[in-house]
Amino acid sequence: MTREKEIYMVTLLGSMGNAALLTMKFIAGILGHSSAMVADAVHSLSDFLTDIVVLVFVSISAKPRDASHDYGHGKFETIASFLIGLALVAAATGIMVSGALKFIDWWKGEELESPGWIALWAAILSIIVKELLYQYTIRKGRELDSKVMEANAWHHRSDAFSSIGAAIGIGGAILIGQRWTVLDPLASIVVGLMLLKVALDLLKTSTGELTECSLPLETEQEIEQIIQSFPDVQEPHNLRTRRIGNRIAIEAHVRMDGNLPLQVVHDRCTTIENKLMERFGRRTHVTLHMEPIK
Repeated sequence: MTREKEIYMVTLLGSMGNAALLTMKFIAGILGHSSAMVADAVHSLSDFLTDIVVLVFVSISAKPRDASHDYGHGKFETIASFLIGLALVAAATGIMVSGALKFIDWWKGEELESPGWIALWAAILSIIVKELLYQYTIRKGRELDSKVMEANAWHHRSDAFSSIGAAIGIGGAILIGQRWTVLDPLASIVVGLMLLKVALDLLKTSTGELTECSLPLETEQEIEQIIQSFPDVQEPHNLRTRRIGNRIAIEAHVRMDGNLPLQVVHDRCTTIENKLMERFGRRTHVTLHMEPIK
């Protein structure tokens, strides 16, 4: 099975789970008179919509390079990750605003409605299912080196966090008493803050890739070490690196004895390229500029 096919199948499984959960949550929220569960259902709806974004953008990023995209279409995965980050910001903001408004109502003396048991059981089931989806998706995302899958995995976990907040609020209102229904909006605010941090981390990573941010310093140092591992190659410099979707691009200047035949220099250049591809993946884009030793 190809990489793109695996990404598609994993995402499709997640979207089916999200569709089932959001339906269950809406029903449980309405029957259980729980605004927290209805809000949680809306969060699951955002998960479902981002699954659709992933399915569309991964199919685009799988296209080979063409006349208009010399480096391929890998950046579309980064765009998808960026959109998921924005969706997480929106979901986190919505949860926090909703919780804050309920807290204000409670502070003014308004009595918040106590939810039913069906809403609590729905929240617990959601936590279990979404954590399982997170563990599966994040593992496959790391195996396939797909940032968009890792971003989508965090969206699964964000829904689990949201359900934890709902479970705390609903459980507190049911088990402790009517005066503690305020636990629901307070928990929502805390969960919203956690989601916001995750979202900002995702946006930072995807924005860095879209703006051609260099690879981490330790990665660049490893690249230089690989180049310098050949005794006839000296002084790697002008190193430039970036990420293109799930692969990276490496450009560097290196020096060799200017009296060597062109064929020898070419063969050494090819050997270095293959060594870098062995380490960072066969789809790594490598460009070496050979210069004579002064």
